[in-house]
Amino acid sequence: MLLKTFSLYLLTALSEILGCFLPLLWLSGRGKAWLLLPATASLMAFVWLLSLHPAASGRVYAAYGGVYVAVALAWLWLVDGIRPTLWDLAGVALVLCGTAIIVIAPRH
Repeated sequence: MLLKTFSLYLLTALSEILGCFLPLLWLSGRGKAWLLLPATASLMAFVWLLSLHPAASGRVYAAYGGVYVAVALAWLWLVDGIRPTLWDLAGVALVLCGTAIIVIAPRH
């Protein structure tokens, strides 16, 4: 269940980042206007993926936020070519620890 939850968070974050990155390429003059079509599809996928989370609540969004931070820094490195600093990695580790606590905490 934990792997499924994390995978869903990961896909959700990738969809959101891609949906925002493609219009940025167009707005900055580094891409064509047709990029807005896959950007729209990506943001639609993002919204759909959010609806698949077991409980659409503040807790789910808080946990997703931690995964988003990690994916955003991976994107920074893999797509933008900017290597994260040790401080970036420490921040991601801290955020993911918080995410893990939120996700795996016992519920009554």
